[in-house]
Amino acid sequence: MSILSTASAQNTEKIKFGDFENWQTRIIPESRLIGGHKKTLYEIAPTKTVEGNIPYSNQGGSQWATSNVLANVMGIVKGSNAVFPDDREGGGKAAKLSCIMEHCKAIGIINIDVCVAGSIFLGEFMEPVKSTSEPYSKMEMGIPFTKRPKSLVFDYKLEMPADNSRTYSSGFGKKKTYAGHDNAEVFIILQRRWEDADGNLFAKRVGTGRELFGQTTNGWVNGHEIKVNYGDITSQPYYKPFMGLIDKEKSYYARNSKGKMVPVTEVGWDSPDATPTHMLVMASAGSGTAYIGTIGLNFWVDNFALKY
Repeated sequence: MSILSTASAQNTEKIKFGDFENWQTRIIPESRLIGGHKKTLYEIAPTKTVEGNIPYSNQGGSQWATSNVLANVMGIVKGSNAVFPDDREGGGKAAKLSCIMEHCKAIGIINIDVCVAGSIFLGEFMEPVKSTSEPYSKMEMGIPFTKRPKSLVFDYKLEMPADNSRTYSSGFGKKKTYAGHDNAEVFIILQRRWEDADGNLFAKRVGTGRELFGQTTNGWVNGHEIKVNYGDITSQPYYKPFMGLIDKEKSYYARNSKGKMVPVTEVGWDSPDATPTHMLVMASAGSGTAYIGTIGLNFWVDNFALKY
């Protein structure tokens, strides 16, 4: 199923469900040991409400996933939500991505705080989450895609808190605080992937568009474009280190032909005229490693499209 709607006169194709008008509401009954509250989680999918500890998988043709998850750690059920539907001025909805601290406490059993930067991406999140280790192994990042867009287009708004620091908290060990605020981030990455005889996945980078956002905006910035640059861009004047190939130890994951989740290792830059096999699109209220962020950072995004 195509993720794109019909092209407009400007040769721009909207990414399906990228207008964030439709959300599934999930009511999660958390374990009595941590209070037995009902936690509301949201997914970018056809509008409906589902109650119960039911693992979510992509529905209704939506290929968007979120960092909102149902967790079951040591038999304790908890929901985490850092991506929300939010009303836009003048009508319609947007996606609000927040950096928050999730708390989970059960006397004598568990007492953890986890820093969560709200994120949305094209792919799938594997539920239920059993631990905070190897977070990327729980995310299938990217979808099949063979086109060559000129840019990724979207609307955004950013609120940066006054506190100029970042917090690291994975739930285990002491929290750590670092000077300097985190940034919100949006990227589009095009890869040409292949699989070896042992089921390992590799990729060459076909196209790159990546931008960090660190300053509070005066309302919405509409129609913002991130250009997709093809081939090896390391010698270009606009190149920044965060646009580079993904480090092996930070590789995103995908399912191989055997259905197993394995890392996708980027091994080099592809030819500027190469045809991709997969597209990665992600927006996040953080740009560092997992479990680190600036608490209170809010990043709104809306109307994702590809321009040709």
